[in-house]
Amino acid sequence: MQLKFPVMPGDLTKSEQKIMEYIGNHTDSFLFITIGQLAAQLKVSDATISRFARHIGCKDFKELKSFIVRQIADEGPAVKMAGTLLRESGFTVENWLLHQQLCLQKTLEQIDSYAFEQALQSMLNARRIFIHAKSASVSLGQLLLFRLRRLGFAVSLLPSGGSEVLEGLAQAGKEDLVIFFAFSKVPKEGEMILDYQKQVGFQTLAFTSRLYAPQEELADINLFVYRGEPREYHSMAAPAAIVDALVVSISEKMGTDAVQQLSRLHQLKEHYR
Repeated sequence: MQLKFPVMPGDLTKSEQKIMEYIGNHTDSFLFITIGQLAAQLKVSDATISRFARHIGCKDFKELKSFIVRQIADEGPAVKMAGTLLRESGFTVENWLLHQQLCLQKTLEQIDSYAFEQALQSMLNARRIFIHAKSASVSLGQLLLFRLRRLGFAVSLLPSGGSEVLEGLAQAGKEDLVIFFAFSKVPKEGEMILDYQKQVGFQTLAFTSRLYAPQEELADINLFVYRGEPREYHSMAAPAAIVDALVVSISEKMGTDAVQQLSRLHQLKEHYR
């Protein structure tokens, strides 16, 4: 996109125009370099860059980066990472872990206990469970697959994309459950799942970061998880915690059946060690 600055190039010095041009043509790179690195790249002084920042209404170089981040409409991974690194308090592992606490706290405040119970019952009653996960959600899909298989569930992972998704989805029947991840929006594969559900009648469960979504984008059961603000690097702490919460709660409801299944698995591992 074309960045907008509150000054015209003609109002800037040649050095400042060079800075503006660099930011416009190398936006992602600009978000991750220091003022010293930028100065060396453009052969200008740190003071010149600081003056440019003030000239366009920013108090310093860091605020200049925040000004650019706010303008970028494409919320790609570089922008999200930059938004996280530009937090006012700066990055430290302590601050990052505190941010994970915030994600968990906001999830706790918004989680629908009725929807959580519905999810449990659907998983317990399903003949088979199909999981669709893509991109960063693949790790969550694998975690859920691993946990449920240990408890004896008939569960499989759908291919992440392409026509192969349909080949896996075609096996789902009326008594089955299809789980997918649709945090900020429903992926194309999620749209296919919801559309095919109308023909077959299986149940759907979605993990979402939206408190509101149009009816046509909702699954039968929707579990809210908070992963951070739109322009931040998105955390998987809350989704992973909910996945584990589901598994632990399922184990409790299964009672001795869960214990027997885990014991049988342990015995098999010992036998074939």
